[in-house]
Amino acid sequence: MKQGVIIGFLGKTQDRFSEYQKPATTREKLEIVSQIDGFDGVEMVFPYENTTPEETSALMKEFKLNFAAINVNIKKEAEWVPGALTRPDKAIRDRAVAMIKRAKDFAKAVGAPHVTCCPLSDGYDVLFQINYKTAWNYMVETIGESADYLPEIPLFIEPKYSETRVHCQLDSTAKALLLLKDVQCKNTGITLDMGHSLQSQENPAQALSLIYENGFDAYIHTNDNDTKADWDLIGASRHFLSYVELMFWAQQYNYNKYFTTDASPRIFNVVEFFNRHSEITIGAYNLAKSLNQPQVLEMMKNEDFNGLMKFVNKDIYRI
Repeated sequence: MKQGVIIGFLGKTQDRFSEYQKPATTREKLEIVSQIDGFDGVEMVFPYENTTPEETSALMKEFKLNFAAINVNIKKEAEWVPGALTRPDKAIRDRAVAMIKRAKDFAKAVGAPHVTCCPLSDGYDVLFQINYKTAWNYMVETIGESADYLPEIPLFIEPKYSETRVHCQLDSTAKALLLLKDVQCKNTGITLDMGHSLQSQENPAQALSLIYENGFDAYIHTNDNDTKADWDLIGASRHFLSYVELMFWAQQYNYNKYFTTDASPRIFNVVEFFNRHSEITIGAYNLAKSLNQPQVLEMMKNEDFNGLMKFVNKDIYRI
């Protein structure tokens, strides 16, 4: 398996109450990645963590790292804080689409496999705030235009239940799939963030299967939470069985992209935090791989429910 990390978590982060860790340059963040056991992938936020494609490529080569994805941020600029892709003002929407297109240009120039985008600012906070009809149609329009540009660089959309809006426009895997079906561009996919899926009261493994069975591609972010908020905890620290099941189904679908860590160390030592995440992720992946997968699928087919529960107890929990 291949593991990477969103490098924004390797420097200073903050919430409404505190700031965590120290500021770090992109070079310093990449050096940290090179120190984490089992990591060689980088998801870099465009345009805030890169300069020219040539300089960025040179840094990646220096630290012997590979691109997992380019993450385009369309929520940071002041005009996009209330939303970017679904706003009534076409000029605002056009500038957000232009940002995604520039991210695709950058990804192609540095050899990144795809662009991922989590449109968190698009949604609403109170009732009677937005026109649901036009907001949906604007998102179909803007994502469609973004997806059609440079189709050789696929665009992956990342749903999330809430934050920064109380209700995000794309608040579930199913709703993101509905969007992609309306967009009608096959060069698209969904970034399945395990924590986002849990927060949406989904089963991440089932959500992964839903993506593939609807004919779209998937890209996986690994982390964990308590389902009440997106805490970006170390993987499997709360949902061990769900983590193993996700790995099981990723293997069933021959998933070969990076498992990219979307976890935040906050109060913990950065390198050791991600070392712990790396070891549990590798461990869960190898555990899933060691299972008699054909037998498990056969028990499912035969509805051997008690046999499956025994299998979970003996082969996964080892009790």
